[in-house]
Amino acid sequence: MTVVIFGASSQIGHFLLPRLRARGENVVAISRQARVDGSGVTWVKGRLPDAVPVVPKPSAIISFGPLLAVSQWLSKIDPVPGLRVIATSSMSAESKQASDVPAERAISQMLRDGEAALAAACERHGYPWTVFRPTLIYGAGLDKSLSPIARRAMRQRVFPLLAGRGLRQPVHADDIAQAVIAALDQPGAAGLVLPLGGGERLPASEMFARVRASLPVATVPVPLPAWLLRLGRHAVPRLRGPLTRLDADLIADNSGVQGLLGISPRPFRPDAACWTPAAPSL
Repeated sequence: MTVVIFGASSQIGHFLLPRLRARGENVVAISRQARVDGSGVTWVKGRLPDAVPVVPKPSAIISFGPLLAVSQWLSKIDPVPGLRVIATSSMSAESKQASDVPAERAISQMLRDGEAALAAACERHGYPWTVFRPTLIYGAGLDKSLSPIARRAMRQRVFPLLAGRGLRQPVHADDIAQAVIAALDQPGAAGLVLPLGGGERLPASEMFARVRASLPVATVPVPLPAWLLRLGRHAVPRLRGPLTRLDADLIADNSGVQGLLGISPRPFRPDAACWTPAAPSL
């Protein structure tokens, strides 16, 4: 099998590449920056949708990039019989759909439009496709949610503990990589948008507390009570959406990935390595 990956340098790609190599797959990784080829991985410089060089006819396309861009590229290339397409979206397609922040509603709409465009591009050519909607991703220190909080706390030795009753379901990037591998082997996953969260649902306040507990240095906890966060929603407009969602449940129904793919994501038990940017996979 020849597998072409867009976004191979992402946090999910970091865990997916070794898993594909272990299966003996021939991997072509498309990256915006030139990289040195590694064992079983050929790195090709390119950018979706218009700057992708010709690659050998793949058996599968895996994309962790913008859905609309990959759908545009798929519409332009010559048909590839039997091509399998797997991509990631985000649970923000659901959780931000009714946000009172216009920019967040726009993100939700963009994700759902991208999912629809990818499905349409694949169905025109008869390509089986699967889209995963992960919740908050962690594990390789490359995310833009928990890792920046953890690293800032390590530098400043102070950790803000935000009050929040809403449930969270952080998912490890390696569990998403496992789900992608399973979808390659499961024809029944074709034509589905599958939510994918971690193996544990916990209040947002507990999630932040566990991040603090995982740090390799001592930090001073600074509780931020609910009344102060409500004040922050009005005082800092750009924080209105994130602070409002602290009391909302941002979770996923894992019945699809568990029943269909046999994937049971791990509970949220982070360690210090989760917050250190991972070295590029080769």
